[in-house]
Amino acid sequence: MEQDQINIIMYKMADVLDNGQLLRLRETLEDLSKNNATEEDSIELLNRFLSTKKLEGRSERTLIYYSNIIQKMLISLDKNVRSITTDDLRKYLASYQSKRNVSKSSVDNIRRVMSSFFNWLEDENYILKSPVRRIHKIKTTSSVKEVYTDDEIERLRDFCTEIRDLTIIDLLSSTGMRIGELVNLNIEDVDFVERECIVLGKGDKERIVYFDARTKIHLQEYLKSRSDDNVALFVGLRKPYNRITINGIELRIRQLGRYVGIKRCHPHKFRRTMATVAIDKGMPIEQVQKLLGHEKIDTTLHYAMVKQSNVKNAHRKYIG
Repeated sequence: MEQDQINIIMYKMADVLDNGQLLRLRETLEDLSKNNATEEDSIELLNRFLSTKKLEGRSERTLIYYSNIIQKMLISLDKNVRSITTDDLRKYLASYQSKRNVSKSSVDNIRRVMSSFFNWLEDENYILKSPVRRIHKIKTTSSVKEVYTDDEIERLRDFCTEIRDLTIIDLLSSTGMRIGELVNLNIEDVDFVERECIVLGKGDKERIVYFDARTKIHLQEYLKSRSDDNVALFVGLRKPYNRITINGIELRIRQLGRYVGIKRCHPHKFRRTMATVAIDKGMPIEQVQKLLGHEKIDTTLHYAMVKQSNVKNAHRKYIG
């Protein structure tokens, strides 16, 4: 029996049966449907969910992340997705945290992915009600996100032996673009006169980002040094000079960080640093939001951290 058929029966009997009887009826109908529910049914629903998210503009990396989390949950519970209950998911999350000793933040990320999946199943009438609805957001401690200091960025820049790496650091620092946006850039996307480039952000939304004069000079030097005909803005250092990948940049930034003694050195930190510097120098938060390509201003506020030294000076100025 299909879930939409069960839903129709439940709705029709809602005026005749009380809550206890409705619950018993649903359990009976779902038990009957289990005979026809197979593992392939769950995988098929997962694939439909991923297809929907792809159409909504989710990146390939995000889709793989969703798929891995949901498949691990299905394998662990060993139940058809239509039969999974709130208690099943609570036990799974508790077990996941204790066995893997991961942070509450990591567990809540898994909860959010499962919530998205089961909410989609509910919206599409594959299930009557999402079992994640009664699993609330897991409270986590809010840690202060680190940013690069001016000294750290200069040390990274000074240690670059390749003009490509120097240009990447400059571009990330001055634009605050995402690393995925950077690797997808083509040479034709860059306007050297206006010192700007068009990037394709989340949800396939285009926006303009801006870079400084130093970045312009190094970017032109880098392009002049290339002997390939690849349309990509950044390519590998050796033949066949393919477009550089996210993993390639992450690895290179980590290596540079180790060489100069910077802990937790990664590309995304440049984005947070740019937002913090912009807010610190008085740029309106709405303009920072537009530069970063955030839909919600709360996300921008989460990225940008006001320097503690400025808080101290402001307190002395306004409070005494």
